Amino acid sequence: MAFTFNQDRELDIITIGRACIDLNANEYNRPMEETMTFTKYVGGSPANIAIGSSKLGLKAGFIGKIPKDQHGRFIQRYMNEKGVDTSNMVVDTDGRRAGLAFTEILSPSECSILMYRENVADLYLEPSEVNEDYIKKAKILLVSGTALALSPSREAVIKAISLAKKHDVKVIFELDYRPYTWHSQEETSIYYSLVAELSDVVIGTRDEYDVMENLASPGNNDETMKYLFAHGAELVVIKHGVAGSYAYEPNGTVHHGQAYKTNVLKTFGAGDSYASAFLYAIISGKDYETALKYGSASASIVVSKHSSSEAMPTVQEIEQFIRDRS
Repeated sequence: MAFTFNQDRELDIITIGRACIDLNANEYNRPMEETMTFTKYVGGSPANIAIGSSKLGLKAGFIGKIPKDQHGRFIQRYMNEKGVDTSNMVVDTDGRRAGLAFTEILSPSECSILMYRENVADLYLEPSEVNEDYIKKAKILLVSGTALALSPSREAVIKAISLAKKHDVKVIFELDYRPYTWHSQEETSIYYSLVAELSDVVIGTRDEYDVMENLASPGNNDETMKYLFAHGAELVVIKHGVAGSYAYEPNGTVHHGQAYKTNVLKTFGAGDSYASAFLYAIISGKDYETALKYGSASASIVVSKHSSSEAMPTVQEIEQFIRDRS
């Protein structure tokens, strides 16, 4: 069964939520307290997905709030340069700042992120700052779990979803669970479940679904998809790391995509690159198995490079990567 959406829309995808600053360690295999130099990039899952989508040739837009300072100007300029429409990016005038993410690369499997998320502009996007005329220009609205962590951002996202459903814009929920932005797993579960039940496509890791379902032990894919299909989901994508990813359809069809081996430098950025390439494939009319391949290949490319946003691959790079490993 094919995934369908309105073709006569000006934008392929609008993402909503977090845009912040990533400061990635230049010195590998070293704890952060001994790291002296970092390189600055734009970060934040929905910002990265918009950038990745644009780099793949999609027409991408972004809704979010940035600070009225040097970091905010850097974020907006960078996203514009990458082809993302930022006409609905809102500038905060109350002195809030951009979130900062310092990364530590101890080894390919030992990476950590030190986050500064107090009083950050992106979590203060107001419902009144979500424009109905802008939402209805898109084929797809992608929402990210982190934007649900605090009011008024969570209400702004829920309003955006309501407008998307009003105008037949498909809603994609990328779980993007970041525990440091939440008070408890139970709180996360409440809002994740609310949004998942309103979404057409849900994408996340098995661990993220366990949080959504408020489970103390690993959950079951069959139970997850039954729950989401009962609420009208058209597709459920569950990622299992090195075991690959699965896409489930309501008619019982299951698709599996392999994980590709690569020279891993760091572990962050994989989910954002996976989502942008997977969605590029389905927007381009490719089948689900091809979309899973594109997502996995894109994730493997990004974890082999220093940045997340800057490392987002082109279609040609993804297709060459797949050919080289077929």
